[in-house]
Amino acid sequence: MRVMIALVAIAIPVAIYNFWDTGSTSSAAPPTTTTATPAQKKTAAPQVAYNPLDPRLHLRELAASQSVKYEAGRNIFTWEAVPIEPLVASAKVPVVWGPPAPTPTPTPPPPPPIDLKFYGFANKPNEPKRVFLQQKEDLFVAKQGDIVKSRYKVVQIANTSVTIEDVLYSNRQTIPLTPK
Repeated sequence: MRVMIALVAIAIPVAIYNFWDTGSTSSAAPPTTTTATPAQKKTAAPQVAYNPLDPRLHLRELAASQSVKYEAGRNIFTWEAVPIEPLVASAKVPVVWGPPAPTPTPTPPPPPPIDLKFYGFANKPNEPKRVFLQQKEDLFVAKQGDIVKSRYKVVQIANTSVTIEDVLYSNRQTIPLTPK
């Protein structure tokens, strides 16, 4: 019981010390020093610089801010409102009557060229003509109406050329017979 009484006797002064407002906190700015006459020293209160991190409630500033009325253009989130200057046109824009000028439409890029080579054809009796096409190292055999490589359709087969359509771009190209 004696130990408990001793602990309470120590805790009460520590609690009073921690919660007592001594006028200075660790976040408050140090007081500013001013030179004053002896008559001013008797009547003047110490000056403390404004610190936005000071956690104390300043009733004078609160009362002053409550008396200010909101006006259009005033920023309510700043301490002091910055006056907004009206926009002034620096040069007069000529007025043009009539329909608006058409905006130029960008031209689409040309479709990529068909990179197939025509090496010849095979013609057997009672069978449709077949063509031999090459793309890089790949060889294809197709007849009229077939689609090669899921992209190129064989439109027409002639003795010296073949007409191929790129189905992705709707682009037709005639490929001449290429000698080996």
